[in-house]
Amino acid sequence: MQDLRLSWIDYARAGEWTEALIGLGIRVGLALLLFLVGRYVIAWLVKLIDRGLSRTDLDVTALQFLRKVATVVFTVVLVLAALQVVGVPMTSMIAVLGAAGLAIGLALKDSLSNIASGVMLVALKPFRVGDVVNINGEGGTVESISIFQTRLRGADNQTIVLPNSLVTSDSIINSTPDVRRRVELVIGIGYDDDIDEARRVIMEIIDADERVLAEPAADVVVYELAADAVKLGVRCHTGNDDWFAVKVHLNESIKKAFDAAGISIPYPQRDVHMYHHAADGGIIDPPRPVLPASSD
Repeated sequence: MQDLRLSWIDYARAGEWTEALIGLGIRVGLALLLFLVGRYVIAWLVKLIDRGLSRTDLDVTALQFLRKVATVVFTVVLVLAALQVVGVPMTSMIAVLGAAGLAIGLALKDSLSNIASGVMLVALKPFRVGDVVNINGEGGTVESISIFQTRLRGADNQTIVLPNSLVTSDSIINSTPDVRRRVELVIGIGYDDDIDEARRVIMEIIDADERVLAEPAADVVVYELAADAVKLGVRCHTGNDDWFAVKVHLNESIKKAFDAAGISIPYPQRDVHMYHHAADGGIIDPPRPVLPASSD
């Protein structure tokens, strides 16, 4: 058998098709073997890098992002090495990749924007894995930040996937930087009701809840003298994990306590007056409803 270092294309040109096919088959087999072995090597290298970076001060978010970037880079290098074993000239391959990269870059500009946004998220750290955030109207716990997208776990255990470019271009509300979170309610009472009595009832409910923090102190203030009600602002602080439970508990308890104390929670009302025009242009009073006679 002739030297396998010769290109299988040279064999084909010389008319030695059998030798060419055998040489091509051997090269393809070696390329597949290299690719399979390379996959295990890449996994080992990524674990080694992950172990080394875990000893640094990098947080979980940066570790996940760098792990995925390293996997992609090593995989691209492995594919190029396998193509070279098959006999694809690297000079031509680089030229083709350069032209294809330009076309793909123009076609996938949004994806490239996601990559740049992912780097910004890891560098600027507006949130980390495990934080509770609200982005573009979607709220949940951050599970991962990859090269192209950010994955959240919603309150109903649904998976929320957001492109990184959308995350960096919209407002980010992070509810986790502090161990505490403020509960704020707006509750209306009638103008005939006693504000001090309503404040006392609400504060009794807040003081009885052990999940409400003593500092900062809770308070009940008058937010607004609205058209249909006196709007009271109820403000207190609790731990991040107890925020939702405390909020719904206060809503229910205040409603029940107001009912027991005779304090009303008004709702918007509107009076509609109907007038009928006579032929001469005058206004005729609307007929009054006739109530049925009560039978004794």
